[in-house]
Amino acid sequence: MNESSRYSYRFLALLALWLAILGVACATDSEPDVVLHGSLQGSDNHTYREVPFQVPSGVNRITVQFESTGRAEHTTIDLGLEDPDGFHGPQGLRGWTGGSKRLFTVGVLDATPSFSPGPIQPGRWALLLGIPNIRPTSKADFTAKIWFGHPGDPAWLPAVLNPPLRSGPGWYRGDLHMHGAHSDGSCQTQSGDARVPCPLVFTVEDAAKRGLDFIALSDHNTVSQANDIRELQPYFDRLLLIPAREVTTFQGHANLFGSTEPLDFRLGSKTVPDWNALLKQAALLHGVFSINHPNRPNDETCMGCGWTPELPVDMRGFQAIEAVNGMDASSPKYTGIPFWQDQLNKGFHLTGIGGSDNHNAKLPLPMAGGSMAIGLPTTVVHASELSMKAILDAIRAGHVFIDAQGSRDRSMDFVASVDDRSAEMGDTLAAPAGSAVHVTMHATAVDRGSVEIIVDGQPFHPSTDMSIHGATQAFAFDWPSDGKQHWMRANVRAADGALLLVGNPVYLNH
Repeated sequence: MNESSRYSYRFLALLALWLAILGVACATDSEPDVVLHGSLQGSDNHTYREVPFQVPSGVNRITVQFESTGRAEHTTIDLGLEDPDGFHGPQGLRGWTGGSKRLFTVGVLDATPSFSPGPIQPGRWALLLGIPNIRPTSKADFTAKIWFGHPGDPAWLPAVLNPPLRSGPGWYRGDLHMHGAHSDGSCQTQSGDARVPCPLVFTVEDAAKRGLDFIALSDHNTVSQANDIRELQPYFDRLLLIPAREVTTFQGHANLFGSTEPLDFRLGSKTVPDWNALLKQAALLHGVFSINHPNRPNDETCMGCGWTPELPVDMRGFQAIEAVNGMDASSPKYTGIPFWQDQLNKGFHLTGIGGSDNHNAKLPLPMAGGSMAIGLPTTVVHASELSMKAILDAIRAGHVFIDAQGSRDRSMDFVASVDDRSAEMGDTLAAPAGSAVHVTMHATAVDRGSVEIIVDGQPFHPSTDMSIHGATQAFAFDWPSDGKQHWMRANVRAADGALLLVGNPVYLNH
């Protein structure tokens, strides 16, 4: 390492330490924290070399991207990682890729396959280079870029590990609630003789077969599935796997999406006396927090399932509500839609989402065994790309509708405009008193259905015929504004009245 590289390294290490001491979590990671350079020559053949670097305190993840020259001359560099305990310590060698991986991560809870998760001690770490082949007259240069993660970082950082699976804006379809072996999801054994915790791979395979674009793996009060996700995501390059957890308390359940950081869920304890204390914790983790199945019972049949907080809750701590859980969209007793709309009427901009709550990935039927099939319902998100950050940002923004029966092709859009200003689902639109709010909408693959318009929880009947008479139907109508705060959204129903699509609101004058 030359002198300028050493100076650059020391400066970056000190900067990272300073940020960690101040508790500053970087919002982006466009630049690595450490960059190491080196070179190899013929005399390095069949040897091992340590390339040390310092890890400051307050780090809980190390991500390495390694690049080298000389492949045209068959130079081969194997790669491993040592922690401060040294090669013969309790953990010591944290992993060895051979030459199979040039990008890997090691975190407290999860790691790239061939590496071991665990505590990230401050001190001297080292890349371990093995050189099985370099010709006597050859030379190879290498560069190692290293990113440090910190407590509170969202799960989509570092970005180098989480590139979008698909570029460009679109409507992406997913399921935001499911359980596997890491909590109470179960399925029959290979022989069929017993029911056992169901391996996560079956959940992911089933979601892929159903044509979903993303799923959130939301086991109860744990994120241990994050390590399995590290193994599965590279293969499933058309299905985004979002780490999540169902925060399961005695006063209600809620899904936290996009974080693998610790969260104390012990509601009613000294450390978490009420929901507001829990919400303050969650806000530091940069994820999306959603109340689950709020109208379920909270008794021996489903302990803690219903939303029954003992003390008032600041609903601004949530970003979404599971308005549809499984097939409850048309169930007056269990549907979460009335609860969601009550919160909208109180002025909270909470996105309505859906989740299957699947507990058996091997189910062939939608309701076999009392569990919903994966993708039933589907949450459809208008996002800038298929990436974890983009999907969660779009859910926060309310750019969402729910396909209540989990089809692959039913869709809707809903846009309100005043003069040259417009707003899609989830957006806010200024509509002065006396102005006409012009609404346009399209519905696809719901032939013989009909559209219903809801304003502030009550039906609004436009003069336009809202019946659907083909594969795709366009609608337009005007709504007279009184200049006050309102919200407006749409549902699509089948000919028999079954709820098919649930739209999120446009907010007027909020």
